[in-house]
Amino acid sequence: MYRQLPLFTLLGLFLTAPMWPQQVPIYQVTVTERTVKAISYQYRNGPTPIDFRGTVLLPEAKGDALVESKAGRTEIDAHVDHLPAPTRFGHEYLTYVLWAVTPEGHPKNLGELLAGSSDKAHVKVTTDLQAFGLIVTAEPYAAVRQPGDVVVLENQVRPDTIGTIEPIQVRYELMPRHGYAYNIPADVKAAEGNGPMVSMSDYETTIEIYQALNAVQIAQTAGAQRYAPDVMSKAQQELQNAQGLQSQKVDKSLVIAAAREASQTAEDARALTVQRASDAELAQAQATAAQDQQLRLQAEAQARQAQAQAVEARAQSSADRAQLEASQQVQAMQAAPPPAAIPVVVVVPEAIPAPPRDDRPQRELRVSLLQQMTGYFQARDTPQGLVAIISDFDFHGLTLDAANMAKVERIAALAAVHPGLNVEVDGCSDRASPEAERIASVRAGMVRDALMRGGLPYSAVTSRSLGNSRPLGSNATAQGRELNRRVEIVISGAPIGTLASWDRSYPVVPR
Repeated sequence: MYRQLPLFTLLGLFLTAPMWPQQVPIYQVTVTERTVKAISYQYRNGPTPIDFRGTVLLPEAKGDALVESKAGRTEIDAHVDHLPAPTRFGHEYLTYVLWAVTPEGHPKNLGELLAGSSDKAHVKVTTDLQAFGLIVTAEPYAAVRQPGDVVVLENQVRPDTIGTIEPIQVRYELMPRHGYAYNIPADVKAAEGNGPMVSMSDYETTIEIYQALNAVQIAQTAGAQRYAPDVMSKAQQELQNAQGLQSQKVDKSLVIAAAREASQTAEDARALTVQRASDAELAQAQATAAQDQQLRLQAEAQARQAQAQAVEARAQSSADRAQLEASQQVQAMQAAPPPAAIPVVVVVPEAIPAPPRDDRPQRELRVSLLQQMTGYFQARDTPQGLVAIISDFDFHGLTLDAANMAKVERIAALAAVHPGLNVEVDGCSDRASPEAERIASVRAGMVRDALMRGGLPYSAVTSRSLGNSRPLGSNATAQGRELNRRVEIVISGAPIGTLASWDRSYPVVPR
């Protein structure tokens, strides 16, 4: 049995192509949130069938599975038809992966679906889960830990399916399309699809090797050489070992095992890199906030010292002037003829005016916080306070992805080091309806929870839904409606004053 290899793999493209997200997507379908019905399978009640149906990305795909809950495990025997080469969704996609997703939205990689010489695939796996939904995605390698948004199959309940259908819908985050993309030379694109026919054994080993290459290069692009060098070096050594075994024509099982070990280690390096990079960025934000607080305290101390010195100098000047005037009066009295009665002279020192209030530290802190907030989201300085805008584009339905959630926590870290600041979270919508207001309220509550996780006390953060009472654009256009669907973080309080950085106070003096 033979199968055609894509020509770009034989040209060694993965050895030289940088893994940068610059490739134009083949399909324009964008999936940010999916819903799949979860099934709670009856314990030790025998096997029960379910169906698979193709999504809009692969409508011709179909399949079925037998699921049986046994002591200590649940067995899944899945068959899929009309499963073409995954490279149709992008050059970075080399395989399909079967996922179980719990009702709470936690995905679990169950294994790889590798089609044979035909477009059929079969996999038999076990899981420790009892209630779950099943999906199939196209992936760059089989060891991924988060499903991508190229969802090609979803489970479908049959009339004879035995189990309890969960009343909630599974919601889970998906990695964006072409998050693993890379540049493809024009000559290779033109030659795509003209690869030679190879035996199924050679096809399986070659695909596994290139999955490992994908995993290693994706980890390198994420920055694993910097954040996880030991794990990255191990993945590269394991990849070289797998390539060496392939060149020596050893048994294919040894080559595939070595390649999969390299893929798994590279995925470990990538996951560590993402976590450590996020931790480093958060630590940097906290260090910057602490440094800003220290500078603010020093500036306030210097301002208080200067004010005290100015008051002392004015008091000393007034005392010296009063003493001089008293001395001059005594001399004048001594030079004048003695009067019949010596009047009593009372010297009253002039009142010391209160020093003018210096609001420079507040304005400097206000400008500093605005600049740092602008690094995370669009921000502006208003009379109500500093406002960071989380746009509708930053949300996946009702949820924020991990990257934007980390940005919100960093803003919380900036505000937490300045006692006295108040934070208000306002959810805004583009229309007046109970559903729109509910979405705005849920989004605002999610941002509020992230702020408290970032270090703000519960008493310092409030949230509310403003509905469509504060639009930024016209609802007559799609762009205007997107502007109006947003969440605003408003920071105010005594440490940053009540005047915007671009405003100033105006004294009222009668003419």
